[in-house]
Amino acid sequence: MLSEFMSVNIFGFFLIFSRIGTAMMLMPGFSAIYVNVRIRLALALAISFVVSPMLMPIMPIQPTEVSVLILMVVSEVFIGVFIGTIGRIALGVLQVAGTITAMVSSLANALIQDPIAEQQSSVISSFLTALGVMILFVTNMHHMMIAAVIESYSLFLPATVLSLGDFAWIVARNVADSFALGLQLASPFIVVGLAYFVGLGVLGRLMPTLPLFFFMMPIQIAMQLSILALSLSVIMMVFLQHFQDKLQIFFAP
Repeated sequence: MLSEFMSVNIFGFFLIFSRIGTAMMLMPGFSAIYVNVRIRLALALAISFVVSPMLMPIMPIQPTEVSVLILMVVSEVFIGVFIGTIGRIALGVLQVAGTITAMVSSLANALIQDPIAEQQSSVISSFLTALGVMILFVTNMHHMMIAAVIESYSLFLPATVLSLGDFAWIVARNVADSFALGLQLASPFIVVGLAYFVGLGVLGRLMPTLPLFFFMMPIQIAMQLSILALSLSVIMMVFLQHFQDKLQIFFAP
């Protein structure tokens, strides 16, 4: 009797950990390269252990066939990847806005290693993504990320058939929305940069001997950085609202 009880609970705990652990490995902040893998693993195990008593009643019975067991685990891992990917896509708003801003500010070639995106990015996009992750944790939005994974069990029950078409449509819709919002956040810089380049072209025709590159480049960079300083708080507020809206789909109405 005791051995049967332990086996059922271990199986259910493993299914819970498959979804939560996978999501934690992809969620913004938790998945950063500077966070030790053992810390992420320990955090995922701790959360899985805490929520196990609440989720055990909806866990399926342990299958007798190995193929069915593998399909269950793969399904839970897939859902975890989906939830974590939605969070990464929502964070990509700042990456898009920062890259476009760097392009119109003549800072696109100033690249550094971005610890959030885990790739070479412009200075502005790296600054925005790092600031965005910091604000997520300062405003306790990381609690909402964990809650979204737990609440996802009300939408995606274990051992049920998944609609891959719906998953693909949601990911594509989120990518489109994030890119559109990133472009909107960078629109002030695009407008100012376009007006600046038009004026620069006119000035170059009026004064052909003026060294525009050396004379006007510092002014352009200083002007765009000033606009960034003025609009930074609005950018972060819009990003937080967007991030919350994207995670809200996993909560039961």
